[in-house]
Amino acid sequence: MQAHERITAAIAAATKSGRPALVPFITAGYPKPADFIDTLKAIAAVGDVVELGIPFSDPMADGMTIQRSSFEALRQGVSLKWIFDQLDAAGSEIDAPLVMMSYLNPLLAFGYDKLADRALAAGVCGFIVPDLPFEESADLRAALEAKGLGLVQLVTPATPEKRLQTLCDASRGFVYAVTITGITGGDAGLPADLTQYLDKVAGLSSLPVCAGFGIRTYDDVAAVGKHAAGAIVGSALVEVLERGDDPQPYLQSLIGQ
Repeated sequence: MQAHERITAAIAAATKSGRPALVPFITAGYPKPADFIDTLKAIAAVGDVVELGIPFSDPMADGMTIQRSSFEALRQGVSLKWIFDQLDAAGSEIDAPLVMMSYLNPLLAFGYDKLADRALAAGVCGFIVPDLPFEESADLRAALEAKGLGLVQLVTPATPEKRLQTLCDASRGFVYAVTITGITGGDAGLPADLTQYLDKVAGLSSLPVCAGFGIRTYDDVAAVGKHAAGAIVGSALVEVLERGDDPQPYLQSLIGQ
């Protein structure tokens, strides 16, 4: 099984068990770098796939909570190399497949081939790069796919149908369906026309579809789970960590455990 297929398999296993897959997002090294691996292990014990945010100085797709966590992690010296070093040391202790969410600049600076090598060795299965247009992604996709890693594509309610099909076909691991246009962390609830949008994406994709942006509660996860294979929870979880609370009870509450 290639690394990106582990992501798909983990989501499919949740579906088979009768619930939406849970994909928690954390900013690597936040709130305390020393706690990173313990936090990651706790979250991976509940989450089916874990999305690991790489801190960046200009996280333009993210709301205030994730921006704040990103700046604080950078201030404390968290870097892509540091994250890989920590993951290497943790070895096989992380239960869930990892997907790194990074803006393009840190990946370019690291070098695509070295990135793919280190990611595979560290147990990372794929990447999400929100500021990389599909038309400019061939080099990164080639480097990742040479190691069996996946580049997850993002789609939005504004994506034209022809492009939607292109992105669904190109994606690996899962398709990331943004549920609201704008930035993450909104608390305005899920839009009423979400059902139709998610059904359309699921109909075009051979991979599971996971919905993200604005998901905070059990009801949100349940609503999304009727039309998508998984729910991505970011800002709300980062807020839990920010308060110093144990993330496991919150994550378990999202899937009724």
